[in-house]
Amino acid sequence: MLLSQIHEPADLKNLSVDQLTSLAAEIRRFLIEKLSATGGHLAPNLGVVELTIALHYCYNSPEDKFIFDVGHQAYVHKILTGRMDRFDTLRKYKGLCGFVKRSESEHDVWEAGHSSTSLSAAMGMALARDLKGESHRVVAVIGDGALTGGMAFEALNHIGHEKKDLMVILNDNEMSIAPNVGAMHNYLTKLRSDRNYLRAKDEVEQLLRRIPAIGGKLARTVERMKDSLKYMMVSGVLFEELGFKYLGPVDGHDLPGLIESFKQANNVSGPVLVHVLTTKGKGYTPAEMDSHKWHGVSTPYKIESGQLLKAVGNPTYTEVFGQTLIELAEQDERIVAVTPAMPGGSGLVKFAERFPDRMIDVGIAEQHAATMCAALAMEGMKPVFAVYSTFMQRAYDQIVHDICRHNANVMFAIDRAGFVGADGETHQGVFDIAFLRHIPNMVLMMPKDENELRHMMKTALEYNDGPIGYRYPRINVPGVPLDEELALIPIGSWEMVREGEGPAIIAVGPMVQVAEEAADMMKREGVTASVVNARFLKPLDESMLLKLAHGSGELIVLEEASQAGSLGSAVLEFYAERGITGLDIRLMGVPDRFIEHGSIKEQLEEVGLTAEGVIMELKKFRSDQPYSLAKKVKPV
Repeated sequence: MLLSQIHEPADLKNLSVDQLTSLAAEIRRFLIEKLSATGGHLAPNLGVVELTIALHYCYNSPEDKFIFDVGHQAYVHKILTGRMDRFDTLRKYKGLCGFVKRSESEHDVWEAGHSSTSLSAAMGMALARDLKGESHRVVAVIGDGALTGGMAFEALNHIGHEKKDLMVILNDNEMSIAPNVGAMHNYLTKLRSDRNYLRAKDEVEQLLRRIPAIGGKLARTVERMKDSLKYMMVSGVLFEELGFKYLGPVDGHDLPGLIESFKQANNVSGPVLVHVLTTKGKGYTPAEMDSHKWHGVSTPYKIESGQLLKAVGNPTYTEVFGQTLIELAEQDERIVAVTPAMPGGSGLVKFAERFPDRMIDVGIAEQHAATMCAALAMEGMKPVFAVYSTFMQRAYDQIVHDICRHNANVMFAIDRAGFVGADGETHQGVFDIAFLRHIPNMVLMMPKDENELRHMMKTALEYNDGPIGYRYPRINVPGVPLDEELALIPIGSWEMVREGEGPAIIAVGPMVQVAEEAADMMKREGVTASVVNARFLKPLDESMLLKLAHGSGELIVLEEASQAGSLGSAVLEFYAERGITGLDIRLMGVPDRFIEHGSIKEQLEEVGLTAEGVIMELKKFRSDQPYSLAKKVKPV
């Protein structure tokens, strides 16, 4: 077994190309086996096995810098850099991260869970290298999907202008090499990357320009002829015009071809782009047949059949959203669903089948999606921007400037709100309340269960006074009965779930259930607590807050969101603005740090967002004496 002999990238250099090919097969078997137990991003990693081997074979990590866009396709990189023995812990609590992680290895020089960042990072590292007088290589690996992000084009433009030495590998898993043009492409690639050819071309151009009177005209004529041929024969003309030397396309599963292409790239000064064609899910038939399904698998699977071993249970909030949106769209033809490359993850596949003309997938382009939704709304449509909380961050300026400032009637379906589990800190949806609630005109809701989500969706559809959003978590729904008729929820109204004489717990979303569990535990100790469903994060229910201030004066605000700036902050601001004093208010939320990967249950336990954690916080109200029903009389 060759794989057992690889402990660091340098070990690859002792292998022949034939042995590297055998190693690729071993790595595929390893990934298929390990991920069948842990889950993870299978298809993307199966597609880059040869590419990653070739990179580590041709270059010297960590001296040479490899920057993987998003980073979920870096499992092979982790295997080759000494982390193979930790794959049983992949995406588990305190285990191996599913993305590139700087704290894991010196070979991980850039980490990201969002796309389109690699080129900007590569440019920064190339600039730093040159300013420090160093000479190592900088290599960015970016997928064709991530290249649709506007940030990637900003970086391409800058890189081409500055002419820094760096290599961009375009991992294109959507195209195939056309046989009738492949040979010509390969020939042009070798010709244009040959040192002697490049030097001769420069010398001829300089010679022509020295000829009196006609030299400049001749040189321009030659340049125009060269451009004409390039437009006719070279598919990478866009990158050429941006200032890159284009090499390819290259078969991304042909190790000798990849190695030769990287050697050719080393002969080119300035930025070079190597166009690599790969097959997502390569080597595992189920993943090759459905690369979307196998892009990221969150549950174990049977290797032989590819059957996902999903636990039988209630549907997810995402599924409830998708089905309800279809029901609403059947009644209102103005509804248009918009997603930034996440139709499956956002529960919109069935919607797309039912309403293909009203389903718009813009690709990885959240900023464009947000502004487009604003314009759709201004023209009388009812756009539903279905987006993960963590990806909505990327469109913040457009939400402020184009949606909220215009008071455009855009509906936000904010998925993955709260902790997300194995995807970890780059994907946690815990910041959106803080960065949305302070924007003028925004209305923001979160349901305690699936029935309330459905009513919120109806409420949002009927709301015509500006942007309105409903956020929901990445978990299965509680399984409550669904009302047949959807009703409107009064904007800004909270719900008293249970009323007691003791402290009040103001909770939102899944935390309402946690609050009720804590209240049950307190009741067994003789204390009755109030539980409030703070289903509107903006606007607040002012009458309810005033009522709570006249109660025991002891309040806990419980939310699966950043403690800084979210619902708890809003409650404190409300009382402070009105000069209401004498209240004992405790905030329970996500602390001021990034929470790493693990199960959602483990993440909640880590930050104390559990019924037991609420009990501990409640008892702090009487930290100097045994807890009792005795009320503290406080001025209001």
